[in-house]
Amino acid sequence: MTTKLETADKQDFLEEMSEWIEAFDDVIAATHRDLQAAIVAGDFRSDLFYRINVFPIEIPPLRERQEDIPMLVKYFIDRYARKAGKQIRSVSNKTLELLQSYPWPGNIRELQNVIERSVIVCDTENFSVDESWLSRGPLPTQSENQALPEKLTIEEKAMIETALAQTRGQVAGPYGAAAKLGMPASTLESKIKTLKVSKRRFKSL
Repeated sequence: MTTKLETADKQDFLEEMSEWIEAFDDVIAATHRDLQAAIVAGDFRSDLFYRINVFPIEIPPLRERQEDIPMLVKYFIDRYARKAGKQIRSVSNKTLELLQSYPWPGNIRELQNVIERSVIVCDTENFSVDESWLSRGPLPTQSENQALPEKLTIEEKAMIETALAQTRGQVAGPYGAAAKLGMPASTLESKIKTLKVSKRRFKSL
């Protein structure tokens, strides 16, 4: 009798877990890589990109959010000071100016590491950072940053036009351009409209 009850309990638990898993099947993905560039380079699958690219949220790099740095500095100091059992009550103005003027090529993870290291060696209640810990390397110029999205747009448009040419302008269906590109037909239609691609000229090929 006990064995039957245990079996029934396990079955109920598995059914509840199955319902719970089905209810929470959304996926949140994050990356610092340019996935569209990776697709063009053949390092990332285009079909996977369009499956996860449902509601994209782009967060600017830390160098473009200097106003956030004081808040992040305070958070990381409190976090690592508690961990180290230290009392740090203030941050020198020179340090704060230094952190806000630094371009942070390693983004928030670099800031986090610098703060943690500084807390470990700090022997006063006034927080400061050794400037030599911040690597000063050249950043991409504004023109270089602008050139990449433009190049990707041109290449994406060319890929769509190639697929439309192969399918004679057919978008949907198992043999349509959307299937060839590994994306939903609605997504492709949206891109065709955004990139101003004419489907009509491929239907006569």
